Amino acid sequence: MIVGIDFDNTIVCYDGLFHQAAVSRDLIPVETSPAKEAVRDVLRATGRETAWTELQGLVYGHEMQRASPFGGVAAFLKRCGDERVVVNVISHRTRQPFAGPAIDMHDAARQWLNSQHWFSGDDHGLDPQRVYFEETKADKLGRIAATGCDLFIDDLPELLGDPAFPNGVTRLLFDPHATRVGMTEFQRVGSWPEVTDLLFPQGGR
Repeated sequence: MIVGIDFDNTIVCYDGLFHQAAVSRDLIPVETSPAKEAVRDVLRATGRETAWTELQGLVYGHEMQRASPFGGVAAFLKRCGDERVVVNVISHRTRQPFAGPAIDMHDAARQWLNSQHWFSGDDHGLDPQRVYFEETKADKLGRIAATGCDLFIDDLPELLGDPAFPNGVTRLLFDPHATRVGMTEFQRVGSWPEVTDLLFPQGGR
């Protein structure tokens, strides 16, 4: 089996980090929910789309090393290694921010992955040669097809539902905050332990 996984907001959890960065810059009230989406909604509701764009560049770049993986993702990768399941990390993120200080955001993401020590041995199922950062959504969809993924996990329903999404690939919608409970187009998973149990039902955890 070949499993593909999105990176931002699927492997990496930014809850709290966007909030901290926004509060420290007096962009949002401190009582705003720590969820990334809540920070985004406050800025957009007050007509500060540019501030939101700059904040994304900051967090995905200079602040990237402060982010945390979602709970259970490391155990999932190890289980994939144990079961000889191939894992591709396939992300759509620009190399440079659209606004704010310049930084190579692909390099920042790879440094973050290195800091998790998931490349330090063969027991986590993650090969640095199978980590892809694409600059466009079309390139991401093409990479999913080219790498032969049997299953792909992403937090964006618009990506999974894109007409160009490769046929025959099972799609899992990663929804850790249960914001898309009513969505029935895709199978929804709320956590990485749930993904593990789904793919490895015999003693998945």
